[in-house]
Amino acid sequence: MDVKNSIVYLFGFSSRFETKLSSLLKIVEEQIEEDIKISIVLIHDGVIGVSIKELTPPVLKELMKLPVDIYAMIPDIKARGLDTKNLIEHITAIDYDLLVDILVDSQKIVSWM
Repeated sequence: MDVKNSIVYLFGFSSRFETKLSSLLKIVEEQIEEDIKISIVLIHDGVIGVSIKELTPPVLKELMKLPVDIYAMIPDIKARGLDTKNLIEHITAIDYDLLVDILVDSQKIVSWM
């Protein structure tokens, strides 16, 4: 990773809980207006809704329209019976090694679980 992130959000709630995702969306929108670079890593139940075979919640669709990097943890995807090859185009599946790289390159890490 050669670009420093300003903030990485670790998001562990299912996207089916739209109120939590809506709160994150509002915060991220405000930070983007301030030219803060944002990355979001979906972990635990946060990976629910990232497959093209699932119904993608509207709030997740809005989040994907923003200029943010969105990642989903491969072990969490597999643990929920989802296929890592069927992810929504804007979401990148990552393993623990890449997660460590993303976190090391970030200035702030916010755990949202």
